[in-house]
Amino acid sequence: MTLSEILVPHIIKSVAVLYDTSIEKVEFQNTRKDFEGDITMVIFPLLKIIKGNPAEIGNKIGRYLVENAVEVEKFNVVAGFLNIVISDRYYIKFFKNIKDNSTFGFVTPTADTKAMMVEYSSPNTNKPLHLGHVRNNLLGYSVAEIIKASGKKVYKTQIINDRGIHICKSMLAWQKSGKNETPQSTGLKGDHLVGKYYVEFDQNYKIQITELIAQGKTEDEAKKTAPIILEAQQMLLDWEAGKPEVITLWKTMNQWVYDGFAQTYKNIGVDFDSYYYESSTYLLGKEVVQLGLEKGIFEKDPDGSVWIDLTDEGLDRKIVLRSDGTAVYMTQDIGTAIQRVKDFPDVGGMVYTVGNEQDYHFKVLFLILKKLGFDWAKNLFHLSYGMVELPSGKMKSREGTVVDADELMEEMTATAKTISEDLGKLDGYSEIEKTQLFKTIGLGALKYYILKVDPKKQILFNPEESVDFAGNTGPFIQYTYARIQSILRKANFDTETHISLEVLHPKEKELIKQVELFPEVIQNAAHHHSPALVANYTYDLVKEYNSFYQSVSILGEENEEKKIFRVQLSKKVSEIIKAAFKLLGIEVPERM
Repeated sequence: MTLSEILVPHIIKSVAVLYDTSIEKVEFQNTRKDFEGDITMVIFPLLKIIKGNPAEIGNKIGRYLVENAVEVEKFNVVAGFLNIVISDRYYIKFFKNIKDNSTFGFVTPTADTKAMMVEYSSPNTNKPLHLGHVRNNLLGYSVAEIIKASGKKVYKTQIINDRGIHICKSMLAWQKSGKNETPQSTGLKGDHLVGKYYVEFDQNYKIQITELIAQGKTEDEAKKTAPIILEAQQMLLDWEAGKPEVITLWKTMNQWVYDGFAQTYKNIGVDFDSYYYESSTYLLGKEVVQLGLEKGIFEKDPDGSVWIDLTDEGLDRKIVLRSDGTAVYMTQDIGTAIQRVKDFPDVGGMVYTVGNEQDYHFKVLFLILKKLGFDWAKNLFHLSYGMVELPSGKMKSREGTVVDADELMEEMTATAKTISEDLGKLDGYSEIEKTQLFKTIGLGALKYYILKVDPKKQILFNPEESVDFAGNTGPFIQYTYARIQSILRKANFDTETHISLEVLHPKEKELIKQVELFPEVIQNAAHHHSPALVANYTYDLVKEYNSFYQSVSILGEENEEKKIFRVQLSKKVSEIIKAAFKLLGIEVPERM
């Protein structure tokens, strides 16, 4: 039971006793740092029901709480705000109740709880994952873990864009100049090898366009008639017709890419429960168009194309089937969503992790699914996010334009190595331990820097800044965790002894108050689909712990009960840091 849940019945009763009226809800907020108090009740909403001076009303309710609620020690009123001071006994009892709870803050789903499906990554198969995919993967994975922690079953999925002109471009370039090379023969990751040929196609295409323009064609004509693009288009037609040698090459090169992606996913620390492929889903949804026509949701134009008119909803007319009977992306997404619920019947909602350039697409998609009458359509959410940019000149990619994910992770590990070695705190580490530590710090820095920002905001990612061991960074929080582990290792006495403290040091109380917020933070982060809430809570917890660490003696404390209590409190804080960082996909080192 949270503090607000404990206080609400007392406040409702106080209003009934003092004013002979009833209220349904009570508004709380955090007490401002410059006033005494642990939680603040806002009096102003009561003025709609109770006539009187807000300060006087606050004083009456405050006196009632001191006399009738054992948790309330004293109070003060500032204008229309009732600042309530909670007794140390409440916080000591709370801490004893959660001290040994290894899943504190986490909710176990019940048998009848509907599952959520979270889609993220969803790359094309013609090149490696890049910096944009990194934010997508980190957000999607973390939101899935947070929703799971909030008490729901979660399935992680992605749809892979494995068909179309883009993969044919890589295939054609490989056919022309690849000399049968493979990831094994070149030592290149499969996605990098296929990406190399995509770049090669593009370079040759540009050369042909320039030559055709020199021969008198317009740029538009040149783009359409360049021999290499015509060959790629023919290859796509051959693929659609099922030409055996094209299908074989398509499967081979896509598998190279999947193997490369799998390695990247493993390195970045994300996983999936299911995979959908556009080559299997692009025909889904066409039968739904017929259902929409029968229900009067869709309308057929004279040329045979099918549309939905959403002008009444403030949107526009959207095509769902071309006049030649081929599906569009929207139709495909409608069909895939329906198929997912068939595949996982306990799914009651979905989260789509896709960049903000697709905001309109998802508004339309969700509206169509609602109009088609699917109950789960009311629980669809577009986890929209902004671009990630790098300070110019900070990182050069292999292609010279886009920073790929593998290179970024290597760079982060190298940056962590340089900074750690400069700080000179690596005595006693083996080379294997150092390598693992640099990776933990580097990836922790990358993930935290990206996830601490609200998803909707753009990010300017600065690698050096992210690996700073001070401030709101992953390494700063990891360092605090490692510091606590050092304290626990040095505690050469029984730290599990039952203690009977009655009074807390102000810093102990403040730290327990921060600990108490963890379950609510998880629920809020799940509701808002925002890992930033978990990240910034963890930073606040660490700041509070460091203030406690600087202000009180822990292992040097002479009073045995206080010493044991402070070690127990330190241990709980480290458990929450570890649990919170796990929700963000970040590891914590036992020593640094």
